[in-house]
Amino acid sequence: MLGILWNLGAFLLALGILIAVHEFGHFWVARRCGVYVERFSIGFGKSLWRKVGKDGTEYTLAMIPLGGYVKMLDGRVDDVPAEKSHMAFNNKKLWQRSAIVAAGPLANFIFAVFAYWMVYLIGMPAVRPVIGEIAPQSIAAQAGIESGMELKSISGIKTADWESVNLAMISHIGDKEMVLTVSDVQGGFESQRTLDLTAWTFDPERERVLTTLGITPYSPEITLTISQLVDGGAAIAAGLSLNDEIVAIDGRAVTQWQEVVDAVRSHPEQALVLEVLRDNERVSLTLTPGAQDGPDGEAIGYAGFAPKVEAWPESYRINLQFGPIEAVGKATEKTWQLVTLTFDMVTKLVTGDVAMKNLSGPISIAKGAGMTADYGIVYFLGFLALISVNLGIVNLLPLPVLDGGHLMFFAIEAVTRRPVSERVQDIGYRVGSAILVALMAVALFNDFTRL
Repeated sequence: MLGILWNLGAFLLALGILIAVHEFGHFWVARRCGVYVERFSIGFGKSLWRKVGKDGTEYTLAMIPLGGYVKMLDGRVDDVPAEKSHMAFNNKKLWQRSAIVAAGPLANFIFAVFAYWMVYLIGMPAVRPVIGEIAPQSIAAQAGIESGMELKSISGIKTADWESVNLAMISHIGDKEMVLTVSDVQGGFESQRTLDLTAWTFDPERERVLTTLGITPYSPEITLTISQLVDGGAAIAAGLSLNDEIVAIDGRAVTQWQEVVDAVRSHPEQALVLEVLRDNERVSLTLTPGAQDGPDGEAIGYAGFAPKVEAWPESYRINLQFGPIEAVGKATEKTWQLVTLTFDMVTKLVTGDVAMKNLSGPISIAKGAGMTADYGIVYFLGFLALISVNLGIVNLLPLPVLDGGHLMFFAIEAVTRRPVSERVQDIGYRVGSAILVALMAVALFNDFTRL
């Protein structure tokens, strides 16, 4: 219950910030163009708080926090007194109306740059994208990728850390090939490798993009020594202690932690005989793993212990931190990467190269907000930047109920030299609303299936 409330709180905070940024973009440019703004609202429905400013604008915080709006004086909606006609939105020049509408998404992109600027100013710890293992006969193996290589860039996008690698690789869903720039094992000579993606299948809900390509990131050695025990777990019930070293399971010697994981997961509520080294003595214990539901609904074993992991070599650790000026360039580059990735994914959703089941709604966003808030301000800022870019791109879609739809009508007006008729606009709004509701329904359905 506490986790749900935490996710909800982080979600409302994130949504409130992003909606305020988007609507402020419209508001600020409208004021600069001489348009009178009647109301600036965060949320819809019944007002929870309101205040009329010295500028005559009513500032409102409403009950339903799933959007917002800027109500401007408009002769198409209300009767406008003659003395105020010059302040009506519909009486402004085409370029001014276009600028006001485009300012919302643009504000989201600017905010993403600001958020990443803060991230790079504070600093984000990361590790270099060095490859640990390559699965035999995998897509990566067939392209000549080898263990120990470092991923320098993907299709021209620099990849300083594994997050950048994942984003760049995900953007190639539906493509026929992916070009990697890698450095050799010694870290000197760089070369290119082309991955053939014609047979690549990737389910974001169940698989990691790297795994499907046959790549396992380098990680420090995972020992067989227990370093953590979960209170009330099966491991404690079996008598396991910290610093115990697992040497055998059911009489079979184990040399890697993954063997322990596989044995536990494949024996839910079934007894396993563990042999451990404790104070240089061999001790035999009986462990009966608990059961949890797996991704396909099958039962998997769970013991409640974790191994000791060796420290990362210093040469692999990096801190993505830059000065105020350099951070601007890095933040802009990162934001542009997200913009192109999001645009590509939206395009592939429309063309069918990406399945509609990958569409996410507010529940998934709430989970992401709560998770990143747990990790700290730097990760939460990165999450805000990601969602802000998505919000900007979605609002630019050519659906009449969105900013992109208004810009589409303005583009037609620029060509025909006359506004689109109200009848055509009304039909467009109805069709656009139906499409948007359908997309939201799919996103919510996907969210509920992931619960």
